Amino acid sequence: MLTKRQEEILKLIVLEYIKLAKPVGSKLLSVKMKCSSATIRNEMMELEEMGLLEKTHTSSGRIPSEQGYRYYVDNLMQLKELNGEEVFKLQTVFNNTQLELSDVLSKSLELVSDMTSYTSIMLDTKSHDNKLKEISIVPVDKELVVVIVVTDQGYVEHKNIELKEVSLEEVKKTVKLINDLIVGTPIDEISAKLEFEIKPVIGKYVRQHEILYNAFYDVFTDISSKNINVVGKNNILKHQEFSNVSKVKDIFDKLEDRTMLENIKESDNNINIYIGHENKMDPDVTVIKTNYKTNKDEGTIAIIGPKRMEYDKVVNLLDYIKKQIER
Repeated sequence: MLTKRQEEILKLIVLEYIKLAKPVGSKLLSVKMKCSSATIRNEMMELEEMGLLEKTHTSSGRIPSEQGYRYYVDNLMQLKELNGEEVFKLQTVFNNTQLELSDVLSKSLELVSDMTSYTSIMLDTKSHDNKLKEISIVPVDKELVVVIVVTDQGYVEHKNIELKEVSLEEVKKTVKLINDLIVGTPIDEISAKLEFEIKPVIGKYVRQHEILYNAFYDVFTDISSKNINVVGKNNILKHQEFSNVSKVKDIFDKLEDRTMLENIKESDNNINIYIGHENKMDPDVTVIKTNYKTNKDEGTIAIIGPKRMEYDKVVNLLDYIKKQIER
């Protein structure tokens, strides 16, 4: 158990380090807490022995350890209220009835990334939960066709495809084959099924099968990829923890790795904080995330940043967005 003074010292060190990105020394704390530097140093040594603080090689000050951050968020953190400007910007997005939920989420996460200088991620599970009900086409002219994809849960997607020198009869034949063979397949499994099961069949019955296969493969790949949206990836560069080129490249690679991003999925309804080695993405980052659920949609929204993150602000922002989505 920490004493009240030890808790206050740990909290101050966490907050100062988040703000300044510099090890915190006893002199600064002694002024803030109105006690001697010697007393502060003794307490800091005890906190270090407990594994809550770490000493860097370049300074006599201390920084929080992963365990220290964990103690802070579990026991000491007080949520930071959103200011009027932040609420106004978010409300403007959520009150826009012209926007689909996916667009509302994208725009709100863009705002969060701007407000925090962290990276935001949205994972929408509808592409797996939705199964293909029907695909149809609407010819616009000789070379342009609108493809309409409808799922069993009422999700509708329109895609334009250009088909030069392909007859409408060939297009209709391909659509019939797709409807006959893959209706009932989850949307995010269709591209793979097209590749390994449908492509050989189309090749037997459709003359211009290669052009048509590629067009419809792109349609379903594009629709299924919409369930992952990464916003503010370059914000990683703003934090001194990621000044090393190889480290930045490593994190960028992970932010582009679909399998890695799918691991961020959260089924818990709470706002959950995964610090360093607690998350599956990278030991040098913190991932704060939550599940959201509406009548038609379910997914995960997450914020990724350095372990030196404004936890009090990010948790409140995510909570605010989640409540707005689910209201």
